[in-house]
Amino acid sequence: MARSQPAEGQPSDEQAVAQVLAGQGQAFEVLVERHKGLVSGIVRGKVPREQAAEVAHEVFIRAFQSLGNFEPVKPFSHWLSVIAVRACHDFWRERYRNRETPRAGLSEEQVAWLEGVAAGLDDGEQQRAQERFEAWDLVDWALGHLSPRDRLALTLVHLEGRSLAEAAELLGISAANLKVRVFRSRQKLRGIIADELNRGGG
Repeated sequence: MARSQPAEGQPSDEQAVAQVLAGQGQAFEVLVERHKGLVSGIVRGKVPREQAAEVAHEVFIRAFQSLGNFEPVKPFSHWLSVIAVRACHDFWRERYRNRETPRAGLSEEQVAWLEGVAAGLDDGEQQRAQERFEAWDLVDWALGHLSPRDRLALTLVHLEGRSLAEAAELLGISAANLKVRVFRSRQKLRGIIADELNRGGG
């Protein structure tokens, strides 16, 4: 990620952070305006649409609260991206803890998508099917049976196409650990899908 290029007359990210830490809280608005698109883009791909704004807001609250931990070795945008991914992880962990178990039956279109996955479509074909059917609910349902970290691992690597190294850094684990986790998560997901299809899709 390249370092932010501030508009003329505006502080750099590092300068804005220093200003906030020096007691000029309003300087944080510069960071919010500059990076709200980045945060929204990360969050929208990982939580339900109706929850995205709330989670994005939570990301900036966390960033403000932990600003003293920012070290400008890497760009502020990278540091903020890590916070955003971990906020999404915490969102799912909390939802899984509180969710009820009843499950709605799947539509014929969703069953067809799952059958395609079970038949061994490659990642590109699965993603095209997801986009064609606008099937966030289906992806949510299928991934919802994985742990929050397994879910994010698959989302980062297979749905967003990030490298193992980049995804591992965002998740705070080693690339080797992530590679194993992604492999096992795909196997779990395939088993979940097969079980659902064996029940006739509902």
